[in-house]
Amino acid sequence: KGKASHTVTVLFILTCALVYVTLLEETPQDTAYNTKRGIVASILVFLCFGVTQAKDGPFTRPHPAYWRFWLCVTVVYELFLIFILFQTVHDGRQFMKYIDPKLGVPLPERDYGGNCLIYDPGNTSDPFHNIWDKMDGFVPAHFLGWYIKTLMIRDWWMCMIISVMFEFLEYSLEHQLPNFSECWWDHWIMDVLVCNGLGIYCGMKTLGWLSMKPYQWQGLWNIPTYKGKIKRIAFQFTPYSWVKFEWKPASNLRRWLAVLGIIFMFLLAELNTFYLKFVLWMPPEHYLVLLRLVFFVNVGGVAMREIYDFMDDPKFHKKLGQQAWLVAAITVTEFLIVVKYDPNTIMLPIPFFIMQCWILGILLILTWTLWRFFIR
Repeated sequence: KGKASHTVTVLFILTCALVYVTLLEETPQDTAYNTKRGIVASILVFLCFGVTQAKDGPFTRPHPAYWRFWLCVTVVYELFLIFILFQTVHDGRQFMKYIDPKLGVPLPERDYGGNCLIYDPGNTSDPFHNIWDKMDGFVPAHFLGWYIKTLMIRDWWMCMIISVMFEFLEYSLEHQLPNFSECWWDHWIMDVLVCNGLGIYCGMKTLGWLSMKPYQWQGLWNIPTYKGKIKRIAFQFTPYSWVKFEWKPASNLRRWLAVLGIIFMFLLAELNTFYLKFVLWMPPEHYLVLLRLVFFVNVGGVAMREIYDFMDDPKFHKKLGQQAWLVAAITVTEFLIVVKYDPNTIMLPIPFFIMQCWILGILLILTWTLWRFFIR
């Protein structure tokens, strides 16, 4: 009853504020501006309602309302993707101008391949210029991204498999997107070993610290010292308790298929990052690309925890969590947008020898699955 009353109060205050801002305008605005403002106001009202009334997820720190907010953002983002999916290709790309007037124009893709010499003797001024050219903003982004993914997955082997598999996907699809064309040392040294590997290592070290740190649930006002209060406030942004993920993919067929599905969805979400900006004409450094990554950082951890709980204790968690379903729906919807907006690129034939490698890999997985869970 108190929660519902609080919701009504907040909604009433927000609605009054929106009406007040509208009445303050002395000059009429154009239709596009009013439409944008109305959509933003509607989203804010929905987020305000969801933060107070949505179902709580598995996380409680720093506050359950924080995770309810991202759950509602997930719904808004999925509705936005559905809207884009049902537009024509031209209208969908031009609609992005309502978000940023600089969008809606085709942009060239950067090719990271070309001269792959680590040491270029022909360039006397800077023989290591090829390395410095690759040292852009995506290097720390790769490290930070894999650090956070490790905190989500909480398994060294799964992280390394996803990291290596994505490099193979870049090799396989560089005929579709020039952005995938990289030097061999950019793939395996800078990405897998340095950026991804270091991010996974730091993530595993953080997981070890979280599993060993003492968890105290004493209230802030019950702590006598100021130092203790400050420490308690800082620990408010750490987990309330810790659950170690033990995926055990070879224990039974259900867990094996679930792990394969998790790896597949991770790889598909990674590919969507590149293909979406390609088909919607968004430059890699645009803030919308960064906001999408920030979005997945906040919702991915909740989704992974819900998946693990559902796999580990299906008797207690009888159905998959709401955030996990929404993240899966978003990943599939993004892929459908890519297929609709540029089917010619998606349908470019894969080179025959690459197709042979993927067929061989799939057959090996199927053979091992049959031997492990049916024959053995």
